[in-house]
Amino acid sequence: MPDIVTVTDLRKTFDGGFEALKGVTLNIREGEVLALLGPNGAGKTTLISAVCGLTSITSGTITVGGHDVVRDFRESRRLIGLVPQEITLEPFEKVLNAVRFSRGLFGRPANDAYLEKLLKQLSLWDKKDGPTKELSGGMKRRVLIAKALAHEPRVLFLDEPTAGVDVELRKEMWDVVRELKEDGVTIILTTHYIEEAEEIADRVGVIAKGELLLVEEKDALMARMGKKELKIELQDPCEAIPPSLASYELERSADGFNLTYTYDTKGERTGITALLNDMAKSGLVLKDIQTSQSSLEEIFVDLVRSET
Repeated sequence: MPDIVTVTDLRKTFDGGFEALKGVTLNIREGEVLALLGPNGAGKTTLISAVCGLTSITSGTITVGGHDVVRDFRESRRLIGLVPQEITLEPFEKVLNAVRFSRGLFGRPANDAYLEKLLKQLSLWDKKDGPTKELSGGMKRRVLIAKALAHEPRVLFLDEPTAGVDVELRKEMWDVVRELKEDGVTIILTTHYIEEAEEIADRVGVIAKGELLLVEEKDALMARMGKKELKIELQDPCEAIPPSLASYELERSADGFNLTYTYDTKGERTGITALLNDMAKSGLVLKDIQTSQSSLEEIFVDLVRSET
């Protein structure tokens, strides 16, 4: 897929000298879902604001659909929809009118058929004539998405789209993102919910202290950096790990009934067969075994921790 957003050596330094972005380079493919992960203060919102033209950049270049966001601001901004983290809606405005207004801000001609389709897609059509103040928090976020999509952008930024939303509504929002992707919309989301990225993202970017640590296919990242663990339940507890098993670097549970062996899935040999043979020789009798794969959250935590 061709790139629709390109960010090259982007730097942003605020008054006072704080450097929020330190040479970020990022290419975003058309039609993909990119999850941008990072701790508070990492630079996620600053990066989004720069791409959307909401904050000036110190140096570097950004293009959206081939348009430079500084020189060709109007053309690039027409291609972008932004759903901010904060819910900011006129409380007494009707839902449909609020969405119509957003479309008009971009100079788009009236198209009630499109707005009807959009509101139905977001399960808002039955709320179209009601004031936004009567909506739940989850529905208000849907209105924000509708407003961001009202002018038919090709790129949608979602800044913490499910913050403060319960689990059921969060999963409904994931379904909305999938439908938007099917319609060809490129989606970039920031999130604190790692399972959100694991569920819906095609690629994952990790940012910390203003630097982009990596951008990689989600599945490839988990395969490359994810560790596997073999959890061994013993028939009888062991007081200590036998010296003959020291090379395996096993972790022993507090009660002595469980041992954990971590191994590299990419290695030519996992060492499991040798471990089980050596356990039998040492007199340990196993009761059960099971394996588990590192989650995206564990990979993210390890990446960020290595940068602190």
